[in-house]
Formats: sequence, C-alpha cells, structure tokens
Amino acid sequence: MVSQTSGRRPVFPFTAIVGQEEMKLALILNVIDPKLGGVMIMGDRGTGKSTTVRALAELLPEIEVVTGDPYHSDPYNQDLMSDEVRGRKLAGEALPVERRQVQMVDLPLGATEDRVCGTIDIEKALSEGVKAFEPGLLARANRGILYVDEVNLLDDHLVDVLLDSAASGWNTVEREGISVRHPARFVLVGSGNPEEGELRPQLLDRFAMHAEVRTVKDPKSRVQIVQQRGEFDGNPQRFLAAHRKAQQELTRRIAKAQQLLKKTEVSDDLQLKIAQVCSELDVDGLRGDIVTDRAARALAAFEGRGRVTVEDIQRVIVLCLRHRLRKDPLESIDSGYKVEKVFRRIFDLPPPETNAAQ
Repeated sequence: MVSQTSGRRPVFPFTAIVGQEEMKLALILNVIDPKLGGVMIMGDRGTGKSTTVRALAELLPEIEVVTGDPYHSDPYNQDLMSDEVRGRKLAGEALPVERRQVQMVDLPLGATEDRVCGTIDIEKALSEGVKAFEPGLLARANRGILYVDEVNLLDDHLVDVLLDSAASGWNTVEREGISVRHPARFVLVGSGNPEEGELRPQLLDRFAMHAEVRTVKDPKSRVQIVQQRGEFDGNPQRFLAAHRKAQQELTRRIAKAQQLLKKTEVSDDLQLKIAQVCSELDVDGLRGDIVTDRAARALAAFEGRGRVTVEDIQRVIVLCLRHRLRKDPLESIDSGYKVEKVFRRIFDLPPPETNAAQ
C-alpha cells in the first residue's frame, strides 16, 4: 500500500467504509485470486460502489513492473509479460524494474472499442514495416482493476470484449491482416442500478460473483457514515492517519493470502456437495461450480487457513450462484434465499429463516 501524501488526491480508506460487507468481501476475494472472474455490484444509487472500488485499489500491495513498459509486465513471470518484454528477457537482457501502485482504470460509458482495445496505425505499419500500436484501456488495466460503472448501460458487444479479455488474460487487436496482442489480466468490476436494467443472463453468468448493495437503513450507521465523510472531507490526511494501521493490516492479510492460496485445498466431499447444489439449482454449465470452489479457497486463504471449511462455502456460495439462476431475462435476480435453502439442505444444516429473502 502506498502513502497518499505524495500530492495525489486522497482516497477514502477501505477499512473505514461502513457496512456493505457483501461487496467488500467479493472485491477482496477477487484481488486475492484475480482468476476468479470479476464482480458485478448492483444496488441503489449513493451506496458507495465506486468509492469502495477506488479504496480497494489504494489498499493493494505495490507490484514490480518492467520500467517503461505500457503493459506493466511482470519482470519475472513470462506469463505476465508482453511479447516484446519476453523477447528481451529470452535474449538475456537485464530488465529494469520499478515498484508501482496497482492501477485502477475507469472505463467511460461512451468509450469506443478502439479506446478500450487500442488501435493499429495501418499507414505506419505498411510504410515502415513496424507494428505501430497505440495501447488502449485494457493495456493500462493489465495486472490491475478495470472498473465499469453503469455496466448494464454499456453496449453488449463491448461487455463481451471485456469479459473475453478478463477470461483469457490477453487482448488481441486485428486490422487489415495485422495482429497485435498483449497481456490483459485484470480484476473486472462492474456496477449499476437494477432500476436502469439488468445485463443479459448470458453476460451476467460470465461475472464470477454478484454482490447486492442496499441503502443502509439503521439510523446510527447512517449518522456514522455522514460523520466519517465530514471528517474525511474536512481533513483527509488526519482521517487517513487514523486508519493507517487498519489499512496496513488488511494489505498484509491480502498479500499473505495471495501466497497461501497456492496451497489451499478443498476436500473431495465438499466439492461433491458444491456440485450437488449447482445441479439441484439447475445452474447452466460448470462455471458456478468452479467459481464457488475458487472463491472458497480464496476466503480460506484470507482467513489464514490451508483447507476450506463448510463455513467458507456458506459465505461465498450465494455471491457465486444467485445471478446464475435466471432463465428469463425479465425475471429479477434471486435474493439468495433459494441458494441458501438448497445449500443448507445438502450440507445438512438447519433451514434458513423465512425473512432471509428480505
């Protein structure tokens, strides 16, 4: 985590955000395991969606990148290098390295495909014989976070492009027989207000997790949020200093979990029960099974454990499956009660209380 005293605009600290535990957990698990597949955050206006995502980026440990590389290539992992950097590495060149804060890239609602993916200068390529490529937002987001507010208003084709890049880890631009590709591994976070429309089920299914956020109803919590915002706006540096220790501790936990994740295991019995839940809920494909397994591993690692427990699965399974139950595009997303009910029966736990759907 970097200091915010270097002239950059202060960002509200993640650990000071009141409530919205579902959203915060989904975001943390996706940065622990970026291969999870991203988060869709849907809820009321003014519930801190964009504030929370920006706060998360500030929280993350710095990464090592190849100096001057527009794709933030990892200097040690060839899977996270651009083709040019990999070529330099294989040729025996000593790559210059620097540490950099994880990027959080905002995708504007009116962005074009060229702005997102990058453009190839055909004239220069033909006249000079070089691949003249102008990187886009996907290049900037590599090894970082790509945030799309109002994703439900984005053109479906553009959403497809984002999801394909997030899933494959690469962005390929082709024009007039010339092809350029670069690494594009990022945590995709989309947010929106369901009153303005939902994504098509086929696109929703591509997001690993679906977090719901609602306006805080408890008067004491509302007062706390207003007071904290006033304190932050009045003296950002003092507010940040008061939360620095908690921020550093959460950063440490995330970094430790990223290392522990490689050794975290799920028993065959628990995997079988996850599959039974997905089967009984008639979840299409196997993406729900895979995502639930990975999310449970990430949570166990975050809690400092090497084996997944039933409680880990219980905390993530609604986030991973609720948006995969829709068959009719006009049907609203299940609140999670149906997922919880089936989960408890298959895992032999008491049924949920009837007010869980509220």
